[in-house]
Amino acid sequence: MERINRDSKVRKNFHQAKWDEPIIFQLSTPGERGIQVPLAEQEIQDIVGNGFDSLPLKMKRDIPPALPEISQHRVLRHYMRLSQQTLGADVNIEIGQGTCTVKYSPKINDQLAKLPGITALHPLQPEQSVQGMLEIFHRTDGFLREISGLDRFTFQPGGGSQGIFTMASIVHKYFESRNQKIQRNQKIQRNEIITTIYSHPSDSAAPAVKGYKIIHIGPDKDGYPDFEAFKTAVNERTAGFFVANPEDTGVYNPRIREFTQLVHDHGGLCGYDQANANGLLGVTRAKEAGFDMCFFNLHKTFSTPHGCGGPACGATGVTKALEKYMPGPFINKADDGFGFDDQNSPESIGKVRSFYGVAPVVLKAYAWIMSMGAQGLYEVAKIAVLNNNYMFKKLMELECVDAPYIKGRQRVEQVRYTIEKLTRDTGITSGDIQLRMMDFGMHYWTSHHPYHIAEPMTLEPTETPSKADIDEYIATLKHVFKEAYENPDIIKTAPHQSVCHKVDSSPSDDPDQWAITWRSYLKKTAVKVN
Repeated sequence: MERINRDSKVRKNFHQAKWDEPIIFQLSTPGERGIQVPLAEQEIQDIVGNGFDSLPLKMKRDIPPALPEISQHRVLRHYMRLSQQTLGADVNIEIGQGTCTVKYSPKINDQLAKLPGITALHPLQPEQSVQGMLEIFHRTDGFLREISGLDRFTFQPGGGSQGIFTMASIVHKYFESRNQKIQRNQKIQRNEIITTIYSHPSDSAAPAVKGYKIIHIGPDKDGYPDFEAFKTAVNERTAGFFVANPEDTGVYNPRIREFTQLVHDHGGLCGYDQANANGLLGVTRAKEAGFDMCFFNLHKTFSTPHGCGGPACGATGVTKALEKYMPGPFINKADDGFGFDDQNSPESIGKVRSFYGVAPVVLKAYAWIMSMGAQGLYEVAKIAVLNNNYMFKKLMELECVDAPYIKGRQRVEQVRYTIEKLTRDTGITSGDIQLRMMDFGMHYWTSHHPYHIAEPMTLEPTETPSKADIDEYIATLKHVFKEAYENPDIIKTAPHQSVCHKVDSSPSDDPDQWAITWRSYLKKTAVKVN
């Protein structure tokens, strides 16, 4: 066995758990059962029959669903193995894209969400039977109002992108109510949404789905949104301004109030993408920055695990003036308890999701906020900024790393670096580094596409990691950068110690090869179901 060098911070002996694990449908064995569901007692059958005959004909299947048939212990082994084949905050140092892949989430909050009173909830239960959860929704709404300065929140949106879509829908409805909706035969149309190239791509995509023309503002020499270009872009066609601040470069725009005021002067609305709010809690609010709307990702800033794409919540808030356009229903408190206000405004955009929100996600966020308190939330922001700038300073000491814009000044909660020099020197790209970092059990993120910064490296430590964790991550990066110069082949063929080796990524660019479900895979591969 190779001797471990305890003086080195680089875990050269790391090896990800790897199982040759089929998907659960392939493990299915006809007739195998995890549990035998007993038949109803005769006295129940005498009252309700067999339950099947009372179903409408259109709800009955011609053939049973093709579900996996598998025993309990094989199900347990299957999912335990899958859980070991992952990179994440529970098993590794999570610094690359920290809040997106989720910072530390207290396990006691997971236990709360697993209580029978939560797991057994159904959205169609009578209000009297869910008073506790309704109160948690209501109280969390109150917390977010205080954190943002806005006046009302909805938990319907299933994530940040849907939160942006909700804001775009509110903008659309706002101008529709003023007879300024998007119409080609109008002389002047409110048909443009302005955003910036370093805001999240959803700030462009979601308004585009509503039919808006998207105007992108580039950075000035210091990386701030170019105010002169912005002044040129804002006009009588401007419906709204959607922006992340800080942007994904980590640069915070201190003139943001001038941007929102200019949009308001031209009759437009402003929506704040607060997916990057981790370093701002207790420091600055959407209200004081002049925004009419904002959203928070509860599955990021407020520490509820994202779960690899869900469950999630893009809690969306508005000012009092826009409340009537919000998706209903709202939860209100009355003398006899909490209940839904089903009297939607006729100007409401309507629901953006079938039910009110994902109760376990909101419960975890509520528990996290309650455990932190106001001072604790402020401490989160301070430590996140401290961790980020400690890492920034250390990485900027490396010759092959740079960070565009505001030279010598601190960033907020993340930084978009560039390793363009390393690529020029060695041919190793940021994407190659990403795969090699997996060999040390670490996540590393490049950037949204398209790359506006050459060979980007975007890191976000959050408040979770200790100084020792950050030092280990930096030491590992240094080790991999050294490999790029001295042994590039080991990087070009990475990962070696991870769940899978380097694979052909071209199918991901071909929609004809996509298979979102097991059934679609069977169709595309012409495999028949027995």
